[in-house]
This record gives sequence, C-alpha cells and structure tokens, in this order.
Amino acid sequence: MEVIIQTNTKRKRKWTKITAWIVAITIVLIAVIYFGANAYIARSLPKTEGEIQLSGLKEKVEIIRDKDGVPHIRAKNDHDLYMAQGYVQAQDRLFQMDLSRRQASGELSEVVGSAAIDKDKYFRALGLRRAAVASYDQYSNQAKDTLNWFAEGVNAFIKELDENGKWPIEFKLLGYKPKEWTPTDSLTIGKYMAFDLGGHWEDQAFRYYLLQNFSEEKAYDLFPSYPKDAPYIISKDTLNLEKSFASAVIPHEFNGSNNWVVSGEKTKSGKPILADDPHLSLSTPSIWYQMHLKGPDTNVSGVIFAGIPGIILGHNEEIAWGVTNTGPDVQDLYIEKRNPTNKNQFLYNEKWEDAEVIKEPIKVKDQKTIDYNVIVTRHGPIISEFAADSGKDTVLSLQWTALQPSNELEAILKMNRAKNWDEFETALENFQTPAQNFVFASNDGTIAYKANGKIPIRKKGDGLLPVPGWTDEYEWTGYIPFNELPKTVNPKEGFISTANNKVISDDYPYHISHNWAQPYRQMRIQEVLKANDQITAKDMRDLQMDKMNLQAKEFVPIFLNELKGIKDKTEKEAIQQLKEWNFVDNEELAAPLIFNRWMTKISDVLFNKEISVEMLEKFGGRKQAVDELLRHAAEGNPGPWIKENGGLQAVLKKSFELAINEIKDEQGNSVSKWSWGEYHQLYFPHPLSSVKPLNYLFNSDGRIPVGGSSVTVQAAANKNDGTVNHGGSWRFVIDTANMDSAYHLVGPGQSGHLKSKWYHNQLNAWANGTYHQTSLNTKKGHTLILNP
Repeated sequence: MEVIIQTNTKRKRKWTKITAWIVAITIVLIAVIYFGANAYIARSLPKTEGEIQLSGLKEKVEIIRDKDGVPHIRAKNDHDLYMAQGYVQAQDRLFQMDLSRRQASGELSEVVGSAAIDKDKYFRALGLRRAAVASYDQYSNQAKDTLNWFAEGVNAFIKELDENGKWPIEFKLLGYKPKEWTPTDSLTIGKYMAFDLGGHWEDQAFRYYLLQNFSEEKAYDLFPSYPKDAPYIISKDTLNLEKSFASAVIPHEFNGSNNWVVSGEKTKSGKPILADDPHLSLSTPSIWYQMHLKGPDTNVSGVIFAGIPGIILGHNEEIAWGVTNTGPDVQDLYIEKRNPTNKNQFLYNEKWEDAEVIKEPIKVKDQKTIDYNVIVTRHGPIISEFAADSGKDTVLSLQWTALQPSNELEAILKMNRAKNWDEFETALENFQTPAQNFVFASNDGTIAYKANGKIPIRKKGDGLLPVPGWTDEYEWTGYIPFNELPKTVNPKEGFISTANNKVISDDYPYHISHNWAQPYRQMRIQEVLKANDQITAKDMRDLQMDKMNLQAKEFVPIFLNELKGIKDKTEKEAIQQLKEWNFVDNEELAAPLIFNRWMTKISDVLFNKEISVEMLEKFGGRKQAVDELLRHAAEGNPGPWIKENGGLQAVLKKSFELAINEIKDEQGNSVSKWSWGEYHQLYFPHPLSSVKPLNYLFNSDGRIPVGGSSVTVQAAANKNDGTVNHGGSWRFVIDTANMDSAYHLVGPGQSGHLKSKWYHNQLNAWANGTYHQTSLNTKKGHTLILNP
C-alpha cells in the first residue's frame, strides 16, 4: 500500500512538473508572439526625429512634432512647404488617405473584396472622381503647383516604404500596396467631404415614397412644410424606392456643427473670441489632421482632411475662422422618362435625348472585374438603379452642385493668407461646395458671418420633392449671387452663433433649405452668450462641453402631465427621476437614459409598423418631425400619426413602457443604479475593427461612458446600441487677443499608427473636455530635418 502511495505521489509530482513546464513554455511562447508582433508592428512607426534626405526638395525643411503630435512645418519656399506637408501626412495617415480616395472613387472592392461592390457602384454612379477630374483644369497654376507638390511628398513616403518594406500593418493585413498619389486624389477627397455634408436627395425620395404609400394627410404630416406646387406623381408602382436605394450610402443625419464668435465688447480680453466644433463621424484615426504650416508668406495653424494640402479651418497671425454645415437644398432628384426602345435615351421637351454612357469597370479582389456602366442624363447620373434595375420606363437622376467643377482649394490657399475680413470674403468666392456657415474673427476687432457656397435658384419647385425631368419647367436657372448670400458683420448683439439652424427669415427672397437641425443647440448657445459680458476662452471651452438638454426641458413637463395612473413600481421610480432631473445629460444619471430612450420609442411606436426599415433610414428629419407631431398634439391638434396610434396619451404610455422594459433588461430593476453612461459610450472605430478580432488590435481602449446627446451643445449622437459614434470631431477655441496660441481637441489623436503615442492619446481628453494649446512659435519637440 505504501509503495502504491509513493508511486502515485511520484506520478503526481512528475505531472505537476510537466504541467508547470507546459504552462511556462506557453507563457514564454505567448510573450514571444506578443512582443514579436508588437516589434513587427512598431517597425513601421514613421521617423519623427533626426534627418532624412528627401529627393526633390530645394532647401532644408524643419518639422517639429509637439507633445500632442501636431507637426509644425517650417520651409523657406512654397514647393518645400507643401511637399513636406504631403510627406508628413503620409507618415501619420497613409492608410486613411488611401482608403478615403478609394471610397470616394468607388475602388474599395479592389482591396477588400466583394463586400464593397454595392458601395463602389454607388460612388461610381455619383461620379465624385469624375467631378474632381473636371475641376482640376479650373485651378490657377499656383493651386495646381500646390496639388502637385503635395503629391510629390506623399509619393516620396510611398517610395520610401517600398524600398524599406516597413508598410503600416493595415496594408499587410489587406495584402496590397497603395498606388501613386495624384492631384486628382486630393480633389476627390474634397468632393467626398461635400458628399458627407449632404444635400437632401434622400429626403426628397422619402417624401415621394410617403405620397406613393400613404394618404396626402399622413404624408404631409411628416413634411417639413406644405409644398407650394402640387406634387407630380406618375403612378404608385412606377418606382420601387425601397429596392432602388437599399444599398445607397447615406451621410450621418447629424453631420452638422456648432460655431460662434463673440465681439470684444462681450469678452474679458476686449478682443473677439471664436469657437468651432464640426460634428462628423468619430473614427480612428480622426477625420481631421492638425498641422501648422510656416512658409515665406504663410503662417497658418488648424486642421485639414488627410490627403489635402493647406489648412481648411483654423487661424493665422491676424484672423481665425470656423464653419458649420448650412444644409441647403443643393440636390434635386429628377424623374426621367426612358425610351422603351432605347434604355440610353430620355425624354426632354418632347424629344428623346441620348444620355452619356460612362464605362466604370470595377476591379474586385480575387474575382473578375465587373463591367459597370453609369448613365448620365442632362440633369446628372441615374442613381435609382445602381444596385438594381428598379424602374422600367422611369428612373431618378441626381443634379447636385458638387458634381460640377469647382475649386475649393483655391479658396483654402487664399484664406490661409488672408489678413482681414475683406480678403477672407474674397477668398470665399471660390468655396462653392459644400455650402457652409463661415464665422470669422480678426484681431482688429471684426466679427463676421457668411452662409457661403453655390445654392441653386429653381425655375419652379423648391427641392421638396422629385420633379419631372422631361420638361424644362423645373430647371436650375442659376445660383444665389455671391453678394446676396446671407451675411452679417459686427452685429449689435455682439455675437454670432450657428448650429445648423435656420439661417435667415422667410423674408429672404431665395430658397435655402427645408431641412434645419432641431433648435436646441442654438438656443442653448445663445442663452449662454447673452448672459455673459466678460466671456473668456475657458467659458467657450466649457460651452462646447455643455450638456444641457433643452429638448427635455420642453417635453418632460408635457409628458409627465399626460402620463397619469402609473402603477408599476419601476415606472413610478423612473417618473420620479425625471421629476427631479435638472435636464443635464450627465453620464452618471438615470434621467437622461430614460428620456432619450423614451424619445426613441415614441418614434418606433409611430412609424415602425407602417414604414419599412429601408425607408426609415432615408427619413432625414425624423427627430424634427417627431418634435412637431408632439407639439401639435400637446396643443390639441394631433395629426393622423398620433391619432391612429390612440392619441398622445396612448403613444406616450406605450413608448414609456417599451423604454422602461428595455432599460430593465439591460441595467436591471433598480432605477437608482441606472445610468446614461452605462448605455451611452464613446467609441472611435478603426476601419478594420469591424473584422473580429482586429477590434482588439486597433481599438484596445474599448468604450468610455460619456454625457451629452444629439441635441446638446456637447454633441454626442449614438447608434441604437448606445455607441456614441458622432460628435465634435475637432474642437477649437481662440481668443484673438493672442493670435499665437489656440485651444484644440482632435479625438482620438493625431497618428493613424496604432503603436504611436499619439494614436489614442486624446481619447479621454475628448470625453472630459481636456484641450491642448498649439502655438505658432513652437520650438521644442520631436524634430525631423528633411534635407534635399
């Protein structure tokens, strides 16, 4: 017996030793793989210190990256300045730049495969790259030189990677190398930003769908305004809009922004203060790239889209400027009648006209090239059948200002060098698309605003619905004259603010838009600015992070007044949270979660049974429409959508129950433990993080609870799962009393390289509102010298 026990003990010890060795070897192997992988990825980190010889330069260029990763480029001539800008952008953002030009050009399938075919077809149909090619010839020789010098710098870095093989990990994972950069690539990215800021064709399509599928009373109940001209409906089954646009790429509904400028009469410094925070999709890396460019007659700091030369938003030594989206109706859908015997001919003024047929072959990774043709009528490309032949004798074409040649880069280069309002406004003549609300401040004390860009004048119609394309009745006859665009300089109020709100009163002689953002951000900004005559830059940063929800302040009392006889214990506690709420969308509170989820469920109750998911995605002004339906019902004038769902009280009761039950499933029965931040969480997704497990590689920081919402000044719009994916992509504040320095926030960071210390270093800063200062006189940091 003793022998057996000793034998078993020896066996156990032996297996314990073997297990220990296996565990140890496994740990060592994991460590080797981990550190090896990290070393492999890190080897492609760009050189930011020391010296590099760059063929093509004329003289030495100094690049100082400050503690926040912002490159300060100092060159002795313009050629070297913009060549260095291209080189530096490529160092930090080459994969993003390549993906951006591919998406806008409809060339994603070539590197990611068949999953991107529909997206490529859509962008080929739109023709952003064709518009960019047509735009190049409109540029001055100076602007063309700038584009070419920038491309030289990008290509110098691509050549460097090709020689040393240290490609960023994204190229390795997808198994391809980027082709040479061209001026057209930069212009195409510019056209994509015009696309991203929208133009409302999808709203026209949605209203057309409403009139096809619902009574006029129900359809018009969801219109932003009653149409002046009776809508032209061909027949209810002419176009299947759900099928036509099922794969269309629709820009984020809340692409907009805040900006404001305050005169020296209302500031502590006695000089104007300007603030700007463009609201776009949040991503890794950021849409924006912050830079400082100093050349012979240029000293400008701010941000630019990766892939484009110059600085689009920011300041120089005399002036500062920012933008928000004007949101004008610059797109029209035309109903085109097709010749039954020739699909490439369309009726116009009783004659069949030949459309232009453009061959757009689409290369697909590991598959055969797809032969794809785009048909362009006199109004623009046919977009109702890029994914399916959904119309037999009728299709929809798109006329859009951004598809015409334009020269925005010309404006950017002039803006960068402008010294006062007159020079800046002159530069704006070249900034045609997208139409933007520019605010301006100068250290000479001037503050100004202009709604700038090409906004069409229509012979008939006002951009509310698709219009007949077979007659000249609905043609564009020109654009609002530059000198008649909405403008104000040094207003008596002492400040100017915009938040995608209605630009000007109905007395204005031209049509601008039917689609304006909910007014709550603008109301809150004005509320704060009116109340203070000693405003500081810190006050403006605080205002950019303001979480006051004026929508809740308007509707919670109405809702609670309607919601009577609640017996459920959890629902009673939820109501008590709303009664005690100060209407601040604080991430630690339960009330913002209850209210914002309730608003979502009201929309669901009203529309989900009758409007398909595909078409609800095209309902651009849904939140504004719901607000109006609720206001009218509270005033005793419920429309058909409220009536048919049992009236306001029934809608509120049902949606409240749905909201509370959903929150209970997610956060438990204890209302006191519910929090907005448990659901509402910040995430900056990398393009490859949608492919698991690459999310752990590119987004290892995970998600961060944040406050705010889509209607607060601190914009933080979320997806249905609570992911905050939209907001202030760049935050900027400058007191013109000191033009040397400004406050910035570029979440999640400057670099697109996941091993860079500037990759996600501004992630928590974005959530907390921790800005960094950037100076025009930075002399310390990671210094890289580029030698000829």
